[in-house]
Amino acid sequence: MARKSTQTPLSSNAIEPAPSVVAGFERSLDELEQLVQRMEKGEMSLDESLGAYERGVALYRQCQGALQQAELRVKLLSDLGDPDHAERFAPDAD
Repeated sequence: MARKSTQTPLSSNAIEPAPSVVAGFERSLDELEQLVQRMEKGEMSLDESLGAYERGVALYRQCQGALQQAELRVKLLSDLGDPDHAERFAPDAD
């Protein structure tokens, strides 16, 4: 009986974004927005509010981590030869 290879082929583009990071960010942000809406209604008990707050902090940290990874990828893509001297990404000021 032949064994199947469990290894996945390497991508030719080493900086290809991981879809799970983007999808994870979107899911976390959606859940965080829904959580905030529920909390703003003021219909939760104190215990439920504390649990929701803890979950919100965890979701916020997940989103921040994903954004930091995206910023790093932009930095690496901006200057592949010398990423340490690439300009930092700064959001537009409105």
